[in-house]
Amino acid sequence: MLLRLDLQYFAEKTEKATPRKKQEARKKGQVAKSTDLSNALVLLGSFSFLSFYGELAGPRILRLFTSGLSDGLLWDLTEESTVLLFKNMLIDAVLIAAPILFIAWLAAIVSTISQVGFLITGESIKMDLKKIDPIAGAKRIFSMRSLVELLKSILKVILIATVAGLYLWNQRGVVLKLPQMDPFLIVSTLAALTFKMGMIVSAVYLVLAVADLVYQRYEHAKQLRMSKQDIKDEHKKTEGDPLIKQKIKEKQRQIASARMMQDVPKAQVVVTNPTHYAVAIAYEAGKMAVPVVVAKGTDFLALKIREIAKEHRVIIMENKPLARTLYAGVAVGEEIPEELFKAVAEVLAYVYRVKGTLSK
Repeated sequence: MLLRLDLQYFAEKTEKATPRKKQEARKKGQVAKSTDLSNALVLLGSFSFLSFYGELAGPRILRLFTSGLSDGLLWDLTEESTVLLFKNMLIDAVLIAAPILFIAWLAAIVSTISQVGFLITGESIKMDLKKIDPIAGAKRIFSMRSLVELLKSILKVILIATVAGLYLWNQRGVVLKLPQMDPFLIVSTLAALTFKMGMIVSAVYLVLAVADLVYQRYEHAKQLRMSKQDIKDEHKKTEGDPLIKQKIKEKQRQIASARMMQDVPKAQVVVTNPTHYAVAIAYEAGKMAVPVVVAKGTDFLALKIREIAKEHRVIIMENKPLARTLYAGVAVGEEIPEELFKAVAEVLAYVYRVKGTLSK
């Protein structure tokens, strides 16, 4: 019976991106971020700040114009006086605009951090010849994403212009009365109209920006999607190829086994099952506090331990319960637990008696 394998099943990017894939994309600067949200918060923060800052900046702006149009006209037009006049006006203008610019900058920073967190990367400014590839550029220009961005921009312009137009139409009575007002009242009225319209437009823009952020996150997640094969390949990179891991473990077992066999001659006794289990125990009175398991194994390893023990005249003693208990409960290099002291002591006593008899 033959099974048909659809390779397209492994090639389609239908799976969500793994945390590793998201982290790699973040390092490259590929994050879900809405520029519209940053712009909306900058506008909203700036107009909100102007709601109370305007009362403080208004008199300074008035003094700036009156000094330029009254006192400045009485100055002698020399190079030094002209430079000084413009220098004073520039300083005053900067002092007036600086708080607004600072609030706008702060709103932009807060917007960016709230969307993507604290992120500094130089990947986006690295030299990449693919960025100047005309074919790739044409594909980006005429892609579905570019079309969606164009439609979004048109929709934003239409909606914001409609909201601003409806507000001005609602305030048409005030606008028509402007020619009948004195200059100072005209300025204050226009400032109030501008502030209110700015707040309304900013609020509408903020709603559009939130929707755009949801769309950007959806598109970002879509671009990071992975195929089943991609996930398997990533797992191999992070966890390692199973075949290689198996070979490494096998090599480690061989090294550990060889090192363990080197310690068998140091043992005083090898406790056996008699054929399936073998545990080598070492103990030197005065040098070791308690006996230690220096080697253990089953089947083939047990046979090797017994052979090495015979070669080096290490006593082999059959004790099925003790051999099984030591093999199951004590690792190589560990001391004999307290509950097995009596059983092991009896074995060692027998070993010393045998060695004593042999020496005689």
